[in-house]
Amino acid sequence: MSEIQSNPSITNEKIELLSVDLLEQNRELVEELKRFASSIRLEFGWHYLLDLTWILRNLNSKKVERVMDAGAGTGIIQWYLASQGLEVISVDRTSREYLPLRFRTGFNVKGLRQKDLTPPMPAFLNNFKRPIKGSFLYKFLATSKAQMLDIADYYTKSNSPGSVIIYNQDLTNLVDLQDDSLDAIVSVSALEHNTPEGLTKVVVELMRVLKPGGILLATLTAARDKDYWHEASSAMCYTDISLRSIFMLSEESPSNYDDYDRLFQKLKDNKELQENLARFYTNSTKKGMPKGIWDPQYQPVGVLKVKHG
Repeated sequence: MSEIQSNPSITNEKIELLSVDLLEQNRELVEELKRFASSIRLEFGWHYLLDLTWILRNLNSKKVERVMDAGAGTGIIQWYLASQGLEVISVDRTSREYLPLRFRTGFNVKGLRQKDLTPPMPAFLNNFKRPIKGSFLYKFLATSKAQMLDIADYYTKSNSPGSVIIYNQDLTNLVDLQDDSLDAIVSVSALEHNTPEGLTKVVVELMRVLKPGGILLATLTAARDKDYWHEASSAMCYTDISLRSIFMLSEESPSNYDDYDRLFQKLKDNKELQENLARFYTNSTKKGMPKGIWDPQYQPVGVLKVKHG
């Protein structure tokens, strides 16, 4: 059995396959995340409870005020961090211009640029076009229900102490963000959707906007012996060697890849993740768990990178 050991000489940089033991070791946080996700009507990707717990456990000991969520989509961590009082720069190359109403008042949302976020009414009208499969009647009823719930949330939720700033931009070209301007960057299972060459460019740009001493906490998908493209989730699975090279980590930075097989088996056997599999997997042949059948093909891995002076 291998455990991550931090070496003060490398400022705690590490590569860590995410053990399901994180769930019990951080039970209070896990249950809080479940309640929070339910309150904003979001479900977790099949391993995201592990990803979120690992990131927040490593972030909590750091003093941060301004953080980026890289590859944010409408994912949970940006809203959670805002609820904790942080200013979150929410970056994704897919536009969130028509962000649903339920996120807007509850989380003090604005656009970095005017084009990044439309006013509430155009967003509400546009979201009647939500892509939903099924008969015309089913799509009409499902869309109407979602819109009415959004309206109810919009007028009943109070503002969080923090804020979320929407920035629709490719992570390789953060032209509107200054050098050395962020305390931390988090990324939940998003960066693996890049090729190794693309991810290298992303990491360089993320390090540019991070303050000296700031940390990048990213979860990705792991490969045991050789990088490969996982078609169902449209993601690259990365080896320890590749991650170490792309994130510019020292050879001395600790890793637990030598425990790959044992940790992967524990992940496959975990009942909590299996029994809480999100409903959106059921009708999908993609998203990493085709047709909602519990059969993990990879395991999540976390990278902690520090920007040195």
